[in-house]
Amino acid sequence: MPNLKSSRRSSTASPEKKTYATPALEKGLDVLELLTRQSGGLTKSEISRQLDRTVSEIFRMLLTLESRGYIARSSDDRYSLTLKMFKLVQEHPPTERLITEALPVMHAVAHQTRQSCHLGIIEGSEVVILAQVNPPTSIGFYVKLGSTIELMEASTGYVILAHQNEGHRERTLAEWKRQTGRELPPDLSRHLARIQRQGYEEGPSYKVRGIVNISYPIFDERGSALCALTIPYIQHYETAATVGNVRDALREAAHEITAAIGGRMPRT
Repeated sequence: MPNLKSSRRSSTASPEKKTYATPALEKGLDVLELLTRQSGGLTKSEISRQLDRTVSEIFRMLLTLESRGYIARSSDDRYSLTLKMFKLVQEHPPTERLITEALPVMHAVAHQTRQSCHLGIIEGSEVVILAQVNPPTSIGFYVKLGSTIELMEASTGYVILAHQNEGHRERTLAEWKRQTGRELPPDLSRHLARIQRQGYEEGPSYKVRGIVNISYPIFDERGSALCALTIPYIQHYETAATVGNVRDALREAAHEITAAIGGRMPRT
């Protein structure tokens, strides 16, 4: 009995000394995060060099990720991401419900305005396009489904940031700084305050000339922005919708989606 008590003490006396680091998992996540920024893929040697790890360290990670369908290898031995992670996000119950409720509304807006529209969320330092609807015209501009845009280069991102509660916004910006290694734009606070006052963002695209982005937030049950609905407006002969028409239609659509997912509009 004394020996039993002693062994129990030794096994439970120092749980705080245990380490929960999982090097193999960290290496696998490093590979996935690296490949998200490489549209053309990377070879095994390039991956090991950029992650500052040996080829042997990376080799097992690549085999496992490939066998599980997260990455694929091309004929020239370059590894790139598959769509598996995107599919997993779409199948996540809250995301699936959001997309299910949003798509019929987005189709109605696209037909009413004869413009494309897309739904985006913030993930880390980027905006991810969760849903996208093309215009019913022969001419149009649209953002590809599943694509990512740097947070500070997207109207969707600014609108979400402006309408998040303060704590959530601080965490989002801290994560952006951690992932990018950059400082926040000096005029960010004024920019977000202006968007919050007017309730939406409207202005030239941060990425494409000739496009006017109009973006409205969609809110969760706490009145904090969950995502944003955006129309990249272009003038063409197959639409009679003005920027004002598009703004009105988009505002109503964002309110409708907010209500459909059980969200609430914040108090003004």
